[in-house]
Amino acid sequence: MTKKSSQQRDLFESERSFRLLVEGVADYALYMLDPSGIITSWNIGGERIKGYLPQEILGQHFSRFYTETDRANGKPARALATARDQGRYEEEGWRVRKDGTFFWASVIIDPIYEDATLVGFAKITRDITERRNAQLKLEAMQTQLAESQKFDALGQLTGGVAHDFNNLLMIISGSLHILKRGDVDDAKLQRAVSAIQAATKRGAALTSQLLTFARRQSVNPQAIELAARIAAIREVLEAGVGSSVRLAFDVERNVWPVKADVSEFETGLLNLVINARDAMPDGGTVTIGAHNVVLDDPLHSGEFVAITVADTGLGIPSDVVDKIFEPFFTTKPVGKGTGLGLSQVHGFAHQAGGTIKVASELGKGTTFTILLPRETATILSEPPETAPVLGTGTVLLVEDNPDVALVSIGLLEQLGYQVCRVPDAEAALLEIEKNGVDFVFSDIVMPGKMDGLSLAHHLRQTRPGLPVLLATGYSDVAAGVRGDFPILRKPYEIHELSEAIAKLPR
Repeated sequence: MTKKSSQQRDLFESERSFRLLVEGVADYALYMLDPSGIITSWNIGGERIKGYLPQEILGQHFSRFYTETDRANGKPARALATARDQGRYEEEGWRVRKDGTFFWASVIIDPIYEDATLVGFAKITRDITERRNAQLKLEAMQTQLAESQKFDALGQLTGGVAHDFNNLLMIISGSLHILKRGDVDDAKLQRAVSAIQAATKRGAALTSQLLTFARRQSVNPQAIELAARIAAIREVLEAGVGSSVRLAFDVERNVWPVKADVSEFETGLLNLVINARDAMPDGGTVTIGAHNVVLDDPLHSGEFVAITVADTGLGIPSDVVDKIFEPFFTTKPVGKGTGLGLSQVHGFAHQAGGTIKVASELGKGTTFTILLPRETATILSEPPETAPVLGTGTVLLVEDNPDVALVSIGLLEQLGYQVCRVPDAEAALLEIEKNGVDFVFSDIVMPGKMDGLSLAHHLRQTRPGLPVLLATGYSDVAAGVRGDFPILRKPYEIHELSEAIAKLPR
């Protein structure tokens, strides 16, 4: 046998082996197309996956494997054009078997050239329906798990908020019961009033936490003299720790001012103090400190103030410490916390341009450190709180909630005003037309065709000289007013109401 004939035989055997290999692959449909898409070869994998015998499919156009919609949209022709122009076509999509059923296919088309001339295409198709179904099932399970976790988190939030507010309502209702008795001495009277005031502030702080978490809390950053601010809320902080915990202070004499939202700062500090209290079930000491520091790291460098809250409590386990700032995460028993306290502090610190750090050791206590940038602007001294200014005249109160209306009427009457109350904007217009008033005090969110803001705009057009003061408990609604009208945010105290009325144009 000559060398040439031996090479030809080896080539023949090699081609035969390759052909047998391709034809015998059962998991893949491996076949050839001519340049126009006509099927020129077929293997057992194509027969198994697509259901056609070789004599049924050879000479047919490969587009018959596509859905009617794909054929109408010209997808088969685009697939060949992509393979020719880009050297390869690859996708996943629906394909059709001989019996009309659908399967999810992984498809690869490669162009075949001979002497730089396109002679056809090699096409590989695999049935991955089971894999896709498993993936879809996994995604559905993950979605279901995420929804379940979300509902669990919302349930935990609801339970925690309900517990905290029930405690506040218990304080208020119990104190009011004491006040209603006829034999209350001055000491008991003062204690009851102080308890109601503290509960009201705590309720406002809880609401602020929820608004911060819901990103509905508008912030008002301003320069804060820390030593004076901490001293101003000392009574609230002491009420927060209770009688079994000692509250200590370590505030540097010349501590720098910072710039932040005062309400958010006070809420954050109170949250840390209450967390510290809960970490000491058998009592202990909570120390609030403030010190000047100079930082030099990639994230925070320059002059900062370190505000610390340290306790002598149980400490935080190492496997928990990385999760404590996550919303809804809490180590407290069910109903004992919302899981929003530390989340609020974390958000406040970062929104103010700083950060918060924690150091803890089991059995020895925990220290939270809020780092806030130094404020260099001059701090204007706050004017002393003055007694409410008494007024005269008739105010039209537009408030749909009768209990809120009762409180507002009481405050307005204490300020010297006669009050006419109506439940909605339509009734307000009738009252103004009938009797006339000196100014209007209206809630923004009310039932009916016209809310408080629409009422204010209407009165500006029809009675431009009539002053209008608006009130709301919704921060996003208040932001929508954009300074068009003066607005009082609930809950408000009598001196705030007095100041707002005094600023009304007359």
